[in-house]
Amino acid sequence: MARRKDSPQKAAMREMMRDYLKNNDISIKDGADVNSIMRDMMSVLLEGTLDEELDEELGYSKYDYRNKETDNSRNGHSSKTMHTSYGDMNVAIPRDRNGEYEPQLIKKYQNTVTQDMEEKILSMYAKGMTTGDIEAHMRELYDIDISDSTISRITDKILPIVKEWQERPLEEVYAVVFMDAIHYHVRSEGRIVKRAVYIALGIDMNGKKDILGMYVGENESPKFWLSIMNGLKNRGVEDILIACVDGLNGFPQAIEAVYPKTEIQQCIIHQIRNSTKFVSYKDIKKLMSDLKLVYAAPTEETALNELELFKDKWDSKYPKIYKSWHDNWATLSTYFKYPEAVRRLIYTTNAIEGFNRQLRKVTKSKTVFPSDDSLLKMLYLATMDITKKWTGHRQDWGQIHSQLEIYFEERLIRRNL
Repeated sequence: MARRKDSPQKAAMREMMRDYLKNNDISIKDGADVNSIMRDMMSVLLEGTLDEELDEELGYSKYDYRNKETDNSRNGHSSKTMHTSYGDMNVAIPRDRNGEYEPQLIKKYQNTVTQDMEEKILSMYAKGMTTGDIEAHMRELYDIDISDSTISRITDKILPIVKEWQERPLEEVYAVVFMDAIHYHVRSEGRIVKRAVYIALGIDMNGKKDILGMYVGENESPKFWLSIMNGLKNRGVEDILIACVDGLNGFPQAIEAVYPKTEIQQCIIHQIRNSTKFVSYKDIKKLMSDLKLVYAAPTEETALNELELFKDKWDSKYPKIYKSWHDNWATLSTYFKYPEAVRRLIYTTNAIEGFNRQLRKVTKSKTVFPSDDSLLKMLYLATMDITKKWTGHRQDWGQIHSQLEIYFEERLIRRNL
């Protein structure tokens, strides 16, 4: 008798399985027994479907020679090992005499069956597991022998998706865009070279955070950043209110070439690190205390006064510090224009550095990547894993937005935002 919620197909399958287990004296004691039966069932279903595919290709069923209208014929089977969530199994793939038959259910180079297993592999890759780790993990948990090349083929499937993601349309206006580069070692033409991964993180006018772009290039340069700026423009970004960057020479000019009205804020934390890099440990505490009077000043006028006092006190011993702050003041002092809430958001690139730290955590097991594509695959998958948690906006966004509306009123009105 069929169960209340069983469809006719499920009821028939239940009856068939009951007879199969009873007639073959099979008892199920644990998950391994279930996996064994599932593998047998799957192989029977696949082989039956493949035989039907060949019947349709040839135009006649097996032994039905009266309806044969082709000089082609069956030519036995070849065995192929398929990886499934239930473990490895052998499938008999039918062949034809002329070699014209191309299986559709199981493609020529396909060696995995279930989509969920590929998703498991991609998930492990996104968490930073090496191909060797994934191989061992699949063998231990699922009794599947899967090679490095198979794992690479599975992860290669996302490369077209990455390209599409890199070219997707963006918002017309972003309140703030943080830009930074993170560096990795990649094998190229028999040598290990350093690659810069250029990352742009944007916050739109609704306070939503997103990675706008991620690109692998050679060592960080303003020229490459200029190409990224042009790319953002081509993808629909008409205006960026404030851009937060590190102290790379030529970076502000690259931004201004594409977005001439964008306010540029150079990261204060980067500037402090560079300033104190060669300071004696005996002086560091006092020097930092005096430097804090500059960058934590309530107004730009006060900050400039404190900078001159800093010069009088420290210039004889560390002349490069004052010179660096003085020469870069135009982009270091941008945040003084804004109220406290906006200042906290833009005076440092911590937002993107926090994201970079999460990427490093994922990639720490990979000292050298075999190729640029391999690097990009892992970073993209890690990015998707990280950003799926970015569902809200900053708690103080209402205050920030209202302040931005005041300072950029004309530009926002022109764009009806």
